[in-house]
Amino acid sequence: RIVARARELGLTVFDTAEIYAFGRSERILGEALRASGGTDDVVIASKVFPVVPTPAVVRNRGLASARRLGVRRIDLYQVHWPHPIVRDATVMRGMRALHDDGVIDEVGVSNYPLRRWSLAEASLGRRVLSNQVKFSLVERAPLREMIPWAQRTRHLVIAYSPLAQGLLSARYDADNRPRDPVRRANAMFLPENLQAARPLFDVLREVAAAHDATPAQIALAWVVRFPNVVAIPGASSVAQLESNVAAAEITLTDEEHAALTAAAEAF
Repeated sequence: RIVARARELGLTVFDTAEIYAFGRSERILGEALRASGGTDDVVIASKVFPVVPTPAVVRNRGLASARRLGVRRIDLYQVHWPHPIVRDATVMRGMRALHDDGVIDEVGVSNYPLRRWSLAEASLGRRVLSNQVKFSLVERAPLREMIPWAQRTRHLVIAYSPLAQGLLSARYDADNRPRDPVRRANAMFLPENLQAARPLFDVLREVAAAHDATPAQIALAWVVRFPNVVAIPGASSVAQLESNVAAAEITLTDEEHAALTAAAEAF
C-alpha cells in the first residue's frame, strides 16, 4: 500500500539493500513495484554489503539482487559501507563488471567520506554518481565539503535519516523518550540532549506553524532545499508517506532556513 501510494503521489526513487531482512526487502519492493505499475518508470537503488568484496563476490551479489528485485538492470547499485581492509580498487572491479554486463546502470557508494568517494570514482574509471550519507539538521557534516563538491561536479548526495530517527519530529522531550530500543540507544535521545534540543524544536514548531505543516515536514524541507541532495525518509504507514511527500511542496524562506540552521548549530 505504501509503494502504490508513493507512485500515485509521484515518487520515483525507491532505495533498499540486500542486507535489509537478508534479501527479503528487495523481494517485497520488487513485487510491490510490479503490482503497482511495473519498474520502467522508477529508479530502483540497492546496495551490496561488502563482507568479502572481491570482484567475483560483488558481481554475484549484484546478480542476486537483480533476481530478487525482478529486474534485468538495477538503476543504482551502491557499496553499502567502505571496507576497512579491502581497497576500493578491488571492489570497483566487481562494480565495473556489473556495469559492463548491463546489470547495473549507475554506481554509487554509501557512508563514504568525500576523499574516498572521489578515489572510488577514480578506481572505477567512470562516474560514481552518488553517496548515501546521514544528513539532517543535526547531522550537517556533508555541508562542509561534500555537498558543495557534489554541486560543482554534478554528483548526488542521498540523505538518509533526514529526520534523525524521529528526533526532528519534535515530539520527544526529557519526560517523553522513545520506547523502542534503537532510538533509546541513540545518544540524541538522552534526557539531557532532548532538553538541550528544546530551542531547536521551538524554531521547528514556529516555522511549521507559518506553513501549516509539522516540524518533521519542515526538517525535510530544510534538507531538500539544497541542490544535488535527495532525501530518502522511511515510511512505515501510508499516512507517514503522505506527510513526507507534502514536505517537498514547502518552500522555506531564506530567513527561515537560516534560523533553522542557527538553532541546529547551537544545539
